[in-house]
Amino acid sequence: MQLAVRSISKVYGPEKGLFPVSFDVKVGEVVAIVGHNGAGKSTLLKMLSNWIQPDYGDITINGLNLKNRQAVVKIIGFVPEVPNLFDFFSVGYNLKLFALLFGAPLSRVDQILEEFNLLSFKKAKVRTLSKGLRQRVSIGRSLIADPAFLLLDEPTSGLDVDMTREVYRMMIQMHKVGRTILFTTHRPEEIKNLATRILAFSKGVLMFDGTPADYFQTPLYKNSSPQL
Repeated sequence: MQLAVRSISKVYGPEKGLFPVSFDVKVGEVVAIVGHNGAGKSTLLKMLSNWIQPDYGDITINGLNLKNRQAVVKIIGFVPEVPNLFDFFSVGYNLKLFALLFGAPLSRVDQILEEFNLLSFKKAKVRTLSKGLRQRVSIGRSLIADPAFLLLDEPTSGLDVDMTREVYRMMIQMHKVGRTILFTTHRPEEIKNLATRILAFSKGVLMFDGTPADYFQTPLYKNSSPQL
């Protein structure tokens, strides 16, 4: 499968939003999307996942237009920065609801619980979980329909060192089994250790598309703030 982005844009105001951007993502790539706050990173992921619609342009996977919401959830899994879970329901019930919503077999619930070491939390209400565990559930939820593409918005934001390492381990494992991953980040170590490709944005404009090694040699990186 190949993701094709053609001239998509979403404008919120002068120098705010995402301006016409085009790129392709091939199977097996791990793409880090970087840039300052407000550069358009989250807007891009929300358009790729069909959470919001672009003002202009098209997004397709193998020719299938991703304006079709039901098709999107079977192809692309999205992990937002703030988990979109039902806090007063149990972990197991959350996964069951999303399985029904996405048209996935209910057998996927126990598979996800086992794969993400969540069986002991199956009956726990989401609101009682730590932020790290909520993130684990959120990643599991995004994979309930077994999508080929996974989008993660700041997946380690606010996590402690141990849980950050756990998220890294999960991302590496998901890549090993063939999933294509796009994720936003501010952390240089994530770019160096996880990504095979960088898309760097500034004020909604794609400024760089290339390898991590090349990115770290660009003025775009060298002149950025230390967190980038």
